[in-house]
Formats: sequence, C-alpha cells, structure tokens
Amino acid sequence: MKRGPHQLTGKVVLDAMGSDHAPHAEIDGALAAARDFGIGVILVGQPEIVGPELRRCGWRGQGDRGIELVEAAEVIGMDEPVATAVRRKKKSSLRVGTRLVTEGQADGFVSAGNTGAAMATAKMVIGMLPGVDRPALAALIPTKSGKPTLLLDVGANAECKPHHLAQFAIMGDAYSRAVLGTMRPTVGLMSIGEEEAKGNDLTKEAFPLLRDLTSLNFVGNVEGRDVFTGAVDVIVTDGFTGNVMLKLSEGLTDAMLSMIRRELSASAITKAGAMLARPAFRNIKKRLDYTEYGGAPLLGVRQIVVIGHGSSNARAIRSAIRSVKEFSEHRASERIEAGIAQTNARELAIAGK
Repeated sequence: MKRGPHQLTGKVVLDAMGSDHAPHAEIDGALAAARDFGIGVILVGQPEIVGPELRRCGWRGQGDRGIELVEAAEVIGMDEPVATAVRRKKKSSLRVGTRLVTEGQADGFVSAGNTGAAMATAKMVIGMLPGVDRPALAALIPTKSGKPTLLLDVGANAECKPHHLAQFAIMGDAYSRAVLGTMRPTVGLMSIGEEEAKGNDLTKEAFPLLRDLTSLNFVGNVEGRDVFTGAVDVIVTDGFTGNVMLKLSEGLTDAMLSMIRRELSASAITKAGAMLARPAFRNIKKRLDYTEYGGAPLLGVRQIVVIGHGSSNARAIRSAIRSVKEFSEHRASERIEAGIAQTNARELAIAGK
C-alpha cells in the first residue's frame, strides 16, 4: 500500500551497484549513515555480490544495524545506452529501487550510477510533479560567504527552453527555503553580462519570464565570477552550461588543494607554517569537499532522488543518504509542488485580467 504524503518511513533506498567502487563504497556509506543518522537503508543489488561483502562487515541479516538487502538481478552500466537499458532491464537496481520508493517502503532513492539512466528511471517510475515539464539536478556550491549557492540545472537537460529556466527558478527557490532555511532567496540568471540585453537567445528570452514571476526575488543576470561569492542564493542555467561549471569547479578545487599541499611541503619553513595553519586548511578542505554534499537532488520528481558521482566514496554515499533524510523531513518535494502550483495559478490570474 502506498503511504500518504505526510507519512515518513525513516528509510532510504540505495543503489548498491551504482558507483565505480560498488558495492564497497555503498556498503560502508550505508552502515555509516544508519549509525550516524539513525536511518534505515535498503540496499538494492545482486545478492551474490552485495551479500558476502555485507557479511564481511559483520552484517547478520535483514534489519541488522539498520540495513536491509533487496534483490535486483540486473545492473545498468555507465556506458550503456540509456533509453534501451532502462526499458529492457526491468530488474535493474535502478528500476527495483525507485519502485520501492513509489510503493512507500522508503522516503527517497540514492544512486551513484549512470546519471542519465537514473534520471530516466525516476521520471518513468516515480513520475513528475504536476506542472513540471523537466526535472533539474541541483548542486550546492561552496562560497566565500559561508552559505552555499544552489546551482541548477547541472546536467539533467543539455538543451532548455526559456520556460524551463523559469520552472528551475521556482524549484530552486522552494528548495532553498525548505532545506537551506533561506527566508527570501535571491535568484539570478547565469549569463555573460549583468545587463538584460546581454546573453544568448535562451537567456534573453528567459529574463523577462523570471522578472515577471512575482513569487521570486529575481535580481537579474549574474556572471560566472558570482558563483563562488555567495552574491545570490540560487542560480539558474541550462544543464550543459551548469554541468561544465560544476565539473570545472571540482577540477579547480582539486588542482588548488594539490598545489597548496605541494607548496606547503616545499621547505622546512613552509612545513612549519603548514603545521600551524593545519586547522584552517582542514576547514577549507571540508568546505570545498564534494563528499560533504554527497550528490545532487533531482528536483521536479514526485519523490526524493539524489544522484551522486560515479567516483563517490563511502563518505559521499553517507552524505547523499543524509541529504535524502533532510529533504524528506523538510517536505521539500511538497513545497516545490506547492510553489509551482501557486505560481501557475498567480500567472493565470494575472493573464486573465
């Protein structure tokens, strides 16, 4: 029986076959999340692979240490054609896992597997929220202000139309309010200049749509340099641009941390300085580490779906499970649905005058 919209199970479904390090990263992350957050985790995967590894970690059977195992006979690989694999592999860990969520056995789903397949499966099995044309992947970007900026879309939609960006803005605004606790989030449109007339056809046509959404605190165009300043709470863009920005920021972070480590170990003097500054560097690394966030929520689907990196380690998996817990406790999906409905009703009323 499906659960009602206000009933939480306290469980999360985890695709045990998804990451590059599966199932080890998933098992270690699930055990850590169950222990640290008091949440149940349903691992979905091939029992002959996942079961022995679980038992090596001391797992004694269903429910032990907050972990359950559900069989999924098939796996969708990273390099498989998305449309074909999702349709044909009905016993895949993605299909079985999302189905458990729709049946009310868990509050959300986490996968570090094939991103395209995870999104397609979520749309097909879980379905879209009313009024949402396309889902959007949202990423939290660390900023110098200390509060992260929500960037979306970061990869779900390589090509977008202006009204898609308007919907992304509404969803980002609702997520920022519900999960991040921002009272009136500022929303910016990614472009190549602050002036309304600058940008490509997409941004020029999206600008007036965002400006006319009275439910949003739209502040206009923002540029790439604004992403890490914390100048705005939510930035909307198409999935192609957003994904390039996200991957660029991750690569730049890794490069900067590597260069800092190399310079700090260059001489006895810098090594001594590094020892004194270690707490500060540790805090900076923690703020920049993507494993602190775990994955990107797929906004716009009826239930909670978080998609992680294929290279996710146990810490990232643990953080992704925590994200589902926070998302569900703040009723973010319901608030996004309400935000879309209220905005649509308001715009229809204005158009009818």
